[in-house]
Amino acid sequence: MRLTFLGTGTSGGVPSIGCQCEVCRSTDPHDKRLRCSALLETDTTRVLIDCGPDFRQQILPLDFKPFDAVLLTHIHYDHVAGIDDLRPFCVFGNVNIYASKSTVEALRITMPYCFTDHLYPGVPLLSLHEAVPHIPITVGDLEIMPVEVMHGKLPILGYRIGQLAYITDMKTMAPGEAALLEGVDTLVVNALRLTKEHHSHQLLDDAVAFARQVGARRTYIIHCTHNIGLHEHTNATLPADIRLAYDGLTLTI
Repeated sequence: MRLTFLGTGTSGGVPSIGCQCEVCRSTDPHDKRLRCSALLETDTTRVLIDCGPDFRQQILPLDFKPFDAVLLTHIHYDHVAGIDDLRPFCVFGNVNIYASKSTVEALRITMPYCFTDHLYPGVPLLSLHEAVPHIPITVGDLEIMPVEVMHGKLPILGYRIGQLAYITDMKTMAPGEAALLEGVDTLVVNALRLTKEHHSHQLLDDAVAFARQVGARRTYIIHCTHNIGLHEHTNATLPADIRLAYDGLTLTI
C-alpha cells in the first residue's frame, strides 16, 4: 500500500498570500504546501482522501486512472472545493464519494447541479455514500474504518486503513475513538503551527503528544501553516519517528 501526500498545507496554503516571512520566501520545495489531500494506492485499488481547491494542480502530473473511492473528512472548502474537477474521471463511471451524513447533506446543497433529476451534459457524476464511524467500508482490497474526531465543536471523520491512520483538522479525540487506532504503524495527523492556541486545530506539541498516545512506529504531520516554521529547521527539533510531511512524499505501508 502506498500513500502519496498531494498537499500538506492548511486552508490558505503555503506560501500565504501577501506574506513575506522566511517560510513564505523559502526556496526549499518542502516549504511549498498545497491544500491537504492524499492518494492511497494498492496494486488494484486507488482512493483519494479529500479533494480541495488545488486538486486539479495536484492530479495533473499523475496517471489518469479511475478512483475507486473518494473519502472526505468534512465539508470545509479546503477539503471539498475540487470536487467539480473530478468530472474527467467520470469517463470511467460514477465517482463514489464517502463522507459523513452532514457532509453528504451539505454537498447536495453546495453542488445542487450534480444531484437533480435532469443532469445537464458534462456535469460530474457523483454517487454519495454515508460513512458512519466504526462501520467498515470495503473498497477494492481495502477495508476502511471511519473514526470520529472533533474539529473544535464540529464532528468530522478520520480514517484507519489497515496499518495506516489518516487524521486531519483534529482538535480532540474521545478515548473510545482512540482505541480504534490501536496497533497503527503509520499515523498521519494535523498540526497547525508551533504556538498560539487554536480553537479547532492541534499545535505541534499536541500532535507529538497524540502520536505518543497512539504509539505508532512513525508519524507524519500535515495541515500546516507557514507558522509551522521552516521544514528543515522544525524537523530537526522533532523526535526521529515524527516528521513533517511534504507535498509529493510517498510512503510504503
